[in-house]
Amino acid sequence: MWKRLTLPHLFLMPRVKLFDENEVLFKAMNLFWKQGYSATSVQDLVSNLGINRASLYDTFGDKDQLFKKSFELYRKTNTEGLIRFFESRPNVKSGFSELFDIAINEAVLDKDNKGCFVVNTTTELIPNDESLLKILEDNKRDFVKIFYEYLKKGQEKGQLNTNQDLKSIATLFYTIYNGIRVVSKIRPNKKELSDSIGLSLSLLG
Repeated sequence: MWKRLTLPHLFLMPRVKLFDENEVLFKAMNLFWKQGYSATSVQDLVSNLGINRASLYDTFGDKDQLFKKSFELYRKTNTEGLIRFFESRPNVKSGFSELFDIAINEAVLDKDNKGCFVVNTTTELIPNDESLLKILEDNKRDFVKIFYEYLKKGQEKGQLNTNQDLKSIATLFYTIYNGIRVVSKIRPNKKELSDSIGLSLSLLG
């Protein structure tokens, strides 16, 4: 008589995810960046991310949680990229000049008029979403700190000839850097932006 075999271990095997979480999160980031939070539906996410609703909810939570994770990825990527950028450019004046030039070129070439994800999120969801306010405040603080520390290095190396408060300059540069992304949404004029940046950089002496 045949004995019926049971394979209980099969039912204990975890489900294998057939997608790369980081890749999916990157796609979500770009979709939210392009369309905004409100205009992006769960169906949009399912269609563009290449995963079903169950996988989306199991892995990332609801739409709000996925948005915040996407935003954090954008913030982390930008912060780390900015640090590496400044570290590879020992001349502070040239470094800021190049940073702004890149921002202007990206603004002019941005066919989708996406602007900046941080700025877009601020204008769309603040002040109505208090949970995002601290994240945005942290983002501003981190960027201004990076700008300030870079300016401080330039001052210590004798590269700057200014009596202006460096923290104020750092805040101004952060404002201008984000402002370029705002202007990019309304047909930016490269010469006008470059002239404005040149005036701002003159503060460094």
